[in-house]
Amino acid sequence: MEAGAGEGAERPAVRPLPVAPFVPPIPYNRGRCAPQRRDALSMMAYLLIKSLHLLFVMAWMATVLYLPRILVNLAETADQAAVQARLQLMGRRLYRFGHMVFGIAFVFGLLLWQGWRMFPAALPNVVGPMHWIDAKLTLVAVMLVYFTWCGRLLKRNMAGGALPSSRVLRWINEIPTLLLLAVIYLVIAKPF
Repeated sequence: MEAGAGEGAERPAVRPLPVAPFVPPIPYNRGRCAPQRRDALSMMAYLLIKSLHLLFVMAWMATVLYLPRILVNLAETADQAAVQARLQLMGRRLYRFGHMVFGIAFVFGLLLWQGWRMFPAALPNVVGPMHWIDAKLTLVAVMLVYFTWCGRLLKRNMAGGALPSSRVLRWINEIPTLLLLAVIYLVIAKPF
């Protein structure tokens, strides 16, 4: 038998494990949500509004990007009456749809931007004193003017008026892509 391993050897003292203190559950607030649940619900409301805003912005941008392409096709098929009639119908429906989805995107965007004033307990102030939103709204207004101008070109063509050349329309078609790139940068980077 080895020395110190016998019955007379001392054993190290065993410390008891720490016990977490008892935290009572949050009491029911008579019809009101607990603070943690209210915060979670307000975050869900914010994310839902933001998701719907993005959905309708994407739909509007599809119309902003495709309507000039219809104008290019109209300019290239000036001698084909059946194709012209079909393209004009498509353009008119797309223009109407674009205005509808822009209106819905505008309402959800307004809720994101100023909703905290109407529903302070439910929506956060996501902009604060920053001015990137001013630049973004300016670019969106420019895109709306561009979209309206394309709609007027379509209406002029439907009335028998001439369109610019297809080459000019192709170059003009790149404007909303550049504006969209700037808007995306402003929203993600929030540079100022």
